Amino acid sequence: MSKVHEYKLVVTWTGNKGTGTSNYRAYDRNHTITTDGKADILGSSDPSFRGDKTRHNPEELLVAAVSSCHMLSFLHMCARAGVIVTDYEDGATGFMEETADGGGHFTKVILHPKVTVREESMKDKLDALHHQASELCFIANSCNFPIYHEPVGIVQEKAK
Repeated sequence: MSKVHEYKLVVTWTGNKGTGTSNYRAYDRNHTITTDGKADILGSSDPSFRGDKTRHNPEELLVAAVSSCHMLSFLHMCARAGVIVTDYEDGATGFMEETADGGGHFTKVILHPKVTVREESMKDKLDALHHQASELCFIANSCNFPIYHEPVGIVQEKAK
């Protein structure tokens, strides 16, 4: 039996400089993403598309969603497998290609998770757990582009 989850938020455009969208340069791309009970996310478009470089853009948020969903799925798989992760950091990179008609699409995302585990024997299980996590990740399963993983496993240093 499947279970449906609903996610609601409000995106409010805050970039009207007084003349709305009277021309391409007449407005800012700034917006606010609001979800009940959470901090607002200040968004804009990528600076390449006249956006504010100090705000998050949708492309960054997509890569962040892929990376964080993989991490959460991976940590879940590790807990189930008895692999104790003590640190996790991912330097994720997404690649988007513009098309001649002004549109575009992501061509790939590469995750570079650096995972620290408590014991050497746990390090050998990491690749399989990353694979299982990618099969379970809700966001990855919703994407129409490849998501690659280039993980690094590290064993936690023993206190002297």
